[in-house]
Amino acid sequence: MEDQTIFSEYFFYRLLINTVFMIVLIRFVYYNTYHKKDSFFTFFLLNFMVFLLSFMLEKAKAFNSIGSAFGLLAAFSLLRFRTETITIKDMTYLFIIMAVGLINSIMKGSYFEIMSINAVIAAGVFAVDGNVLMRNQKMKLVEYDIMENIKPDQHATLLADLRAKTGLDIRKTTIEEIDLVKNRVVIKIYYY
Repeated sequence: MEDQTIFSEYFFYRLLINTVFMIVLIRFVYYNTYHKKDSFFTFFLLNFMVFLLSFMLEKAKAFNSIGSAFGLLAAFSLLRFRTETITIKDMTYLFIIMAVGLINSIMKGSYFEIMSINAVIAAGVFAVDGNVLMRNQKMKLVEYDIMENIKPDQHATLLADLRAKTGLDIRKTTIEEIDLVKNRVVIKIYYY
């Protein structure tokens, strides 16, 4: 009879690899770019649960193909966190951390190969989202009350005023909403 022990040395090495790369992805790539702590809980625990569930299903021989693994990933994606609207980048990070948990739990190969795949994923995410290939432009919505400055010929004045009031390196603005009754405008600002 085959050994059915879940908490083996093999499990703990896989869990260690998974945890280290989650710390790298979430703390050193995601947090350094967005400075948002509110997603840490979700990212770590979702990854951990995908890892555990995938590992146990693999151990029970419930995965018979890569299709089964992607089916599990799709099931978690259906949750889609409908209770709160999240950005497309946060959704992408959710997919990445679920995929990393899946890879780390069921991928056949040596520890070096698993760490290499994780390193490639982390490097790819860092290159694309960590201000390496291009600067990460951020966006905010602000309310503005000087209606005279929203005219096209006053664009330079609007930019100077917004830069002075926010202290941000604003590169571009778009007007989202104008309320003539309340004498205010909602402007989307893009900055570095």
